[in-house]
Amino acid sequence: MNRMRHNPLKMMAGALLSLVLSFVVALPAWSAKILDVRVWPAQDYTRITLEHDGEIKTSHFMLQNPERLVVDLEGITLNPALKELVAKIHTDDPYIKKARVGQTSPHVVRLVFDLRESVKPQVFNLKPVEKFQHRLVLDLYPAVPLDPIAALIRKSEQDKARQKSDAPPVEDKKEHAPKTIASKHAKGAKPIQLNRMVTIVLDPGHGGEDSGALGHRGSREKDVVLAIARKLKTRIEQEPNMRVVMTRNGDYFIPLQVRVQKARQAQADLFISIHADAFIEPRANGSSVFALSEKGASSTSARWLAKRENEADLIGGINIKSHNRQVASVLLDLSTTAQIKDSLKLGSAVLNEMGGINRLHKAHVEQAGFAVLKAPDIPSILVETAFISNPDEEARLNNNAHQDSIAEAILNGVKRYFAKNPPKTRNKML
Repeated sequence: MNRMRHNPLKMMAGALLSLVLSFVVALPAWSAKILDVRVWPAQDYTRITLEHDGEIKTSHFMLQNPERLVVDLEGITLNPALKELVAKIHTDDPYIKKARVGQTSPHVVRLVFDLRESVKPQVFNLKPVEKFQHRLVLDLYPAVPLDPIAALIRKSEQDKARQKSDAPPVEDKKEHAPKTIASKHAKGAKPIQLNRMVTIVLDPGHGGEDSGALGHRGSREKDVVLAIARKLKTRIEQEPNMRVVMTRNGDYFIPLQVRVQKARQAQADLFISIHADAFIEPRANGSSVFALSEKGASSTSARWLAKRENEADLIGGINIKSHNRQVASVLLDLSTTAQIKDSLKLGSAVLNEMGGINRLHKAHVEQAGFAVLKAPDIPSILVETAFISNPDEEARLNNNAHQDSIAEAILNGVKRYFAKNPPKTRNKML
């Protein structure tokens, strides 16, 4: 009996089993593999997306002199996809000079970002959605936020200085008289005098991780609407007493609530969100204009579209912890009848002009609860330029001349609106 209790072979086997079990327990249960790395640089912020197939535990900290961001990824090993991060940092990235990656222990990879300036990083995880698997997101925001008003004033001063140096002497004694605008299509409407600069915020939909709708030929909504918005921006800036702020001017994602905040920070007079619709039936066609609704959608299709557009944050990816739901609800509560009334006027003017270049999907401005239209004090519309899911309209949306026509139509609608609804005087000229 004693010999069986103290059998050396059994004791050795038990010790070996304990050692194996302790080793297995020490291995991370949530090891993952990096599948893809994407980098989205922009003036607003730089985003790095690490797509993976499991779960990653992270920690990060900042170092000064020089400025660096260090991120430790626990539960992975260095693989070719992650190594590509180094080469994917753009030389013109506003916030990152370069990146380094290395395996610091068997299951920990360290990322080190050499920075151009101090940043406030946000590091968060996104669950799988649509075509994406798990995503670890690193958002690098400037420590000192960008001021859109200051940027506009600086640009205005630069433009004036450039014009002064290039323009010949002006002898007209009326050179300081207020400038006027009038729509080419507003027959019988008298030109109005603008006593101040008006600010129009253009919002190209989607961007970055969020491609938006896709055409049968592979066209991406985010690319088409950015091209149209840039053409519209150029035209607006050629008009007297008009200036433009873009919610995005490159291929990166801006959360819906931030787009609204940008418009308010810029003290916008108008907000125009530009999209290219899609539907399950490729036969669907035509242009549409939408305004906000407090009482539900004006049609089933408007409700469906608003739901799909409002889900952009899930695709593009936002940090839920930093997303102020209270502010979002306040914006909805403050969306007054007056704002919606003005939005409908603006929408009607733009829709009328769009009818001159394309078939209209609906002959009136539709309404639904679009999150991006919830600025309480700014007339706001969403323009669905056409159905990118329709092969014929997809081809036209990619045509340079047709993009010019869309931009011209929206501008003429804006001018028609201002001709009948002059902007309110502000206490301070900007």
